[in-house]
Amino acid sequence: MAETTLQIAGRHYPIRCRDGEEAQLAHLSTLIEEKARQAQQGTPGLTEVRTLLFAALFLADELNDLRREAAGRQTQLPLEEEDEPAARAVEALAARIEKLRATLAPHVADA
Repeated sequence: MAETTLQIAGRHYPIRCRDGEEAQLAHLSTLIEEKARQAQQGTPGLTEVRTLLFAALFLADELNDLRREAAGRQTQLPLEEEDEPAARAVEALAARIEKLRATLAPHVADA
């Protein structure tokens, strides 16, 4: 098991992860950090918890829009046989994001 430290909204979060997932977690934390900065710029004086709440809401909104867009595309365009592996890969990534969110949520709640 590997350990890494993520910096989000000016705070360091030590996290354990599977070996080799450190770079992916670092990338995800940069996405969260970007949204946290947007929240802080949009509403100065937010507490750390509210900053992270708004960052999570921004990301959830984007994810919701992407899911809605993907669902609309699925109904409009039938998948070709060669598109099936790509569709499965996207579904696997979405499941992985949800799993990471579930894993990180208790750590954020404790902060």
